[in-house]
Amino acid sequence: EVLLVESGGGSVQPGGSLRLSCAASGFTFDDYAMNWVRQAPGKGLEWVSRISASVGTTWYPESTKGRFTISRDNAKNTLYLQMNSLESEDTAVYYCAKDHGLPGWGYDYWGQGTQVTVSS
Repeated sequence: EVLLVESGGGSVQPGGSLRLSCAASGFTFDDYAMNWVRQAPGKGLEWVSRISASVGTTWYPESTKGRFTISRDNAKNTLYLQMNSLESEDTAVYYCAKDHGLPGWGYDYWGQGTQVTVSS
């Protein structure tokens, strides 16, 4: 059974930092690209970052580039998201999502999410 379990969310003031973790099990972690996706209150899903399977190439949208860093520890089957210079617009539930593995097929498994609240 594939399981993705996020942790590390919480409340932080603007300008602060948080580090999210996603513990993965039930599949060969280093065979798959992984992603972070978020959903702000009343809004749709927004892709936050992506990391390739083994080489660790990363991608970010403009909204998180330069502030967020995605990484993975394949020995620990864990995905991370270091978030710095947080803004109120970053308030959302953050999910880790596993790539399906076939180009264009999107994500096939999601975690339960962890809440991040940025407020003064």
